[in-house]
Amino acid sequence: MKIVMAIIKPFKLEEVRDALTGIGVHGLTVTEVKGYGRQKGHTEIYRGAEYAVSFLPKLKIEVAVSSDQVAKVIDAITTSAKTGQIGDGKIFVYAIDQAVRIRTGETDADAL
Repeated sequence: MKIVMAIIKPFKLEEVRDALTGIGVHGLTVTEVKGYGRQKGHTEIYRGAEYAVSFLPKLKIEVAVSSDQVAKVIDAITTSAKTGQIGDGKIFVYAIDQAVRIRTGETDADAL
């Protein structure tokens, strides 16, 4: 079992969700986050004054899947979240040691 975590641009959420649903992934967690990568933010002009935006708004999506689904999930996210512009995001994959569904007590793959 793995967790696929993706940091994406906020306006790409619906496309990513539709792509994941299309490959059979029905549960995900979305968190509003702020951060920066290589672009280190940017400058904006507000009422004539220029100011630096150091942390850009992003969305963090987390999806728990079986190990054999990871490649399909990564492909679905990259295809649907890509704009070709700087700041498209990153995907990280990490292992899950144990999973438990609280309502039923099911564990591991059955809990997903």
